[in-house]
Amino acid sequence: MARWYSSKDRAYRYKGIRIQVGAGVFHPGLFFSTGFLLEWIENQPIEGRKILELGAGSGLLSFVAARAGAVVTATDISPQVVRYLQQNQLSTGLPLNILHSDLFEQIPAQASFDLVVINPPYYPANPANESQQAWFCGSNFQYFKRLFEGLSNREFGQAVMVLSEDCEVETIRQIALNYGFILRLEAQKTILWETNLIYALDLAPQKA
Repeated sequence: MARWYSSKDRAYRYKGIRIQVGAGVFHPGLFFSTGFLLEWIENQPIEGRKILELGAGSGLLSFVAARAGAVVTATDISPQVVRYLQQNQLSTGLPLNILHSDLFEQIPAQASFDLVVINPPYYPANPANESQQAWFCGSNFQYFKRLFEGLSNREFGQAVMVLSEDCEVETIRQIALNYGFILRLEAQKTILWETNLIYALDLAPQKA
């Protein structure tokens, strides 16, 4: 059902924000990880803060944050997604800095952020096409290795990431530790049969 629904462009409305979600784009109304992140971020003091959303997809979280007064940069690896982000920016009138970027590749090295938000692909398989990049992180978790390496070389105040309990959380936790981060559980929520978890990425203590 979700695959069929996502096979066409769909309009989606959230608390007065109306966006167009492109065919094959991770749909914020079908998978509750986006709603969980939205719920979390709406309870944060984000006005005036610089926020980076890596892999923005539909961009709903970025638009909500921008409406709340945050200074938002939204990125995605997909040119199609970036086009929809740009169209939705025009239709909503909300200010976003939109970048076509594979993780940090096109983000200026000197850029710093108060908050980095990530809804990552976490299933260990190699994506066969552009739409699968929203689901699969590579057979050896290459996405997470590149993500944590990029974060280790960037200036940011806080980073949060949403995962599902049915992904290989312990493997991701170990990869994070290899790059100097500890996953600290920030929030969790269960809807029907799925539990999602929001983790903050804390710096691991330096060994003496």
